[in-house]
Amino acid sequence: MSTDKITFLLNWQPAPYHIAIFLALTKGYFKEEGLDMAILEPTNPSDVTELIGSGKVDMGLKAMIHTLAAKARGYPVTSVASLLDEPFTGVLYLEGSGITEDFQSLKGKKIGYVGEFGKIQIDELTKHYGMKPDEYTAVRCGMNVAKYIIEGKIDAGVGIECMQQVELEKYLVQRGRPATDAKMLRIDKLACLGCCCFCTILYICNDAFLKANPEKVKKFLKAIRKATTFMLNDPVTAWKEYIDFKPQLDTDLSFKQYQRCYAYFSESLYNVHRDWKKVTGYGKRLEILPPDYVANYTNEYLTWPEPEEVSDPLEAQRLMAIHQDKCRKEGTFTRLTLPA
Repeated sequence: MSTDKITFLLNWQPAPYHIAIFLALTKGYFKEEGLDMAILEPTNPSDVTELIGSGKVDMGLKAMIHTLAAKARGYPVTSVASLLDEPFTGVLYLEGSGITEDFQSLKGKKIGYVGEFGKIQIDELTKHYGMKPDEYTAVRCGMNVAKYIIEGKIDAGVGIECMQQVELEKYLVQRGRPATDAKMLRIDKLACLGCCCFCTILYICNDAFLKANPEKVKKFLKAIRKATTFMLNDPVTAWKEYIDFKPQLDTDLSFKQYQRCYAYFSESLYNVHRDWKKVTGYGKRLEILPPDYVANYTNEYLTWPEPEEVSDPLEAQRLMAIHQDKCRKEGTFTRLTLPA
């Protein structure tokens, strides 16, 4: 038996930033393009690149650093577009935990991470800041970093500002504490990267599927962009339609996370060349990529004009931090406009 259905694997259970994928499904944008999509959820986020790379699934979502590492390990995958651009990522902790802005305050602490490469990042950072492996305990948490911090299973953990940090903020407010007691040591600053692009969430394809189905991939991305444009133009209506299809996301926490994701959504879907160059270099530094590694991404399946990249990425990061803090205080849907 065979099927024309395209399989697409999320990077985890449905989350606020998956909205464009499900809107493209429920609003019929995939159907308009003649596509029959099956949207799947993993039970383990670490399985995604293996399942796509082995050809068991056609397409899916994964962060940039994992996409690079997957190809280096023999799983043929390629990024064809961006979903969430450079969300702030770092070591999250709560005020009063004994952890401060001094990275060495993590000595003797339990540090959580999502998957294998999070452990590699922690080990590289602790080594850089003069800590020995027996001076901290790394704990694999999957996507439960915020939950484990709240439960006291870990003291700190690697997470994203628009997701796990929002979860910690809500927990604090519910207990009469200020949301600002949720702190983050940003990895881009700790590792001197100049951007948080290693955690950019990407649309990736199995290479054999991509080669055999270039027009289907173009149509898929056209439908995704239509859904993304609808969401950016009318975020409240888009959210109402999303939670009607996924009622488990009809919570105050999910809505706040959605608001914080809003500024990170890629409007053009284009892979950013400068980001790929930086993260490829970072992967070589972490020794998860060989010295001669060539980044596995392409923009050739995006059929609209490519925007210019921002002229000053460091200034863009500074302005985004201010913007996201304002979003936390005001809870609005606004985008940051940056000069090209």
